[in-house]
Order: sequence, then C-alpha cells, then structure tokens
Amino acid sequence: MAAMCNLLYPPNPALKRLHSPYLLKSSSFTHPPYLPPTNFTTKPRTRRKVTVQSNGSNSADAPDRLISAVCYFYPFFDGIQYGKYVIAQFTPMQALIEPLVPAIRVFKSFPFNGFLVFLTLYFVVVRNPNFSRYVRFNTMQAVVLDVLLIFPDLLERSFNPKGGLGLDLLMSLDSTVFLFLLVCLIYGSSSCLLGQLPRLPIVAEAADRQVL
Repeated sequence: MAAMCNLLYPPNPALKRLHSPYLLKSSSFTHPPYLPPTNFTTKPRTRRKVTVQSNGSNSADAPDRLISAVCYFYPFFDGIQYGKYVIAQFTPMQALIEPLVPAIRVFKSFPFNGFLVFLTLYFVVVRNPNFSRYVRFNTMQAVVLDVLLIFPDLLERSFNPKGGLGLDLLMSLDSTVFLFLLVCLIYGSSSCLLGQLPRLPIVAEAADRQVL
C-alpha cells in the first residue's frame, strides 16, 4: 500500500527539506533584521484640567449675600455719633446719611439695642453652623468692627477737652473713626451684594480665627 502511494504521489523533495529537523541549524537561515515602524508619532499626554465647584459651606447665594450686606450696618449705626463733626460740616455727607436716619433712630431708641444685636449676631449667626461660612465670616467681621469701637469710646470718655488743641485732636479722631466705618460699610455691603468676599483691614484675621 505504501509503495502504491509513493508511486501515485511521489514525495516532494522541497517539503522534505521543510520538515527536516536540521533546517534550523542551517547557516543559510537568518532572521530578518528588526525595523522600527516609520511615520509613527506619539501625541504628548495632556492632563485634564478639572474644575471643582463646591456647593458647601462657602456658598454665596442671594439670601447669603443680603444677610451679609445688612450686617455691616450694625457697626456703622453703633458708631454714627463719631460722625457728628463731619456730618455738620459737609452737606453731601448729610444727604448720604439722611435716608438712614429712620433706621438709626430705631437702633438708638433703646440703650441696650446695640448689645442685644451683638448677642444675636454672635450666637444666632456666627455660632450657628446652619448658616454658610460666607454669612458667618461677614457677620463676624461686623461684630469685631463694633467691638473695636470700645477704644475710641474709652478715649473720648477719659479725655473730654472743651477747646484748644485737645478738641481739635478729638474731632480728628472721631472723624477718622466715622470715615473708617463708612468705608467699611460701603466696601463690605457692596462686595457682599456682588457675591465677593470682603476682607476688612484689622478685623479680617480676627474673624478668620473665630469662624471655623
């Protein structure tokens, strides 16, 4: 049978060489050299810029802005008496303060109104985690600003000159305190209404330490 197959299908010498176990040892067999792929460009990896927006305790929505802006009227109303010389001398200042006169009269109608407002702002707003940090920080700035009014008040009570250079110095001190309060009111309230975070000089760091 094998002889008949060999007659019908004679063996191919080329196939025999392919199946030879000595083919790999032949010196004529060489691997083709490795050629790196051409026209292959790698694009530089770029990092995705991720912007994280937080809706947590630092949010400044419309109610937060309004509450924060109103808080800055508290130290201004409490220290309005320091502007008696400036308001009396400058007519534009009288026109600026005139719309606030009814609110100032209500605030000054009871001697303990300032202290009650202080307790309300500090314990109900600043120490209340239900309010955002934005509201608590601005409220604390207003409270610290009002506490600083103790120093010019003590100085005015201790030295109450009736005239001369002492009276001129007292007028300058009172006018400086009033203008500082006015600037803080305008800057603080306008910044809050715009959704920005005002940082008042002197009081901002103290407010940061109190508001966690």
